[in-house]
Amino acid sequence: QVQVVESGGGSVQAGGSLRLSCAVSGDTYRSKCMGWFRQSPGEAREGVASIYTGAGSTYYADSVKGRFTISQDNAKNTVYLQMTDLKSEDTAMYYCAADQGSSWPCAGWLRRAAADLRDNDWGLGTQVTVSS
Repeated sequence: QVQVVESGGGSVQAGGSLRLSCAVSGDTYRSKCMGWFRQSPGEAREGVASIYTGAGSTYYADSVKGRFTISQDNAKNTVYLQMTDLKSEDTAMYYCAADQGSSWPCAGWLRRAAADLRDNDWGLGTQVTVSS
């Protein structure tokens, strides 16, 4: 059974930084799309960044480009999201997901997964709160 576990959320002031971690176990980690998503109450889930594990190809939503960096540690089966210059509008529950299939490119997978949660393995989320 695949487990996806996020960690690293918290409260920070605007302009600050946080690093989120997403550990995957119970499945083949290599050569799949993984990504970070966020959702605020009453809002649709938004895909913010994706990575193709192994090769390391990345994609970012315009809302976070230049401020967030997604990366991987293949030895630990872990994907990270380094968030800098945080803004109040970044406040949300952040989720990590892993594709159950073989989607490519991951930019397309990120958009589809945000709208349809099926066929992906999701974590329970970690809260990020940015105060101004």
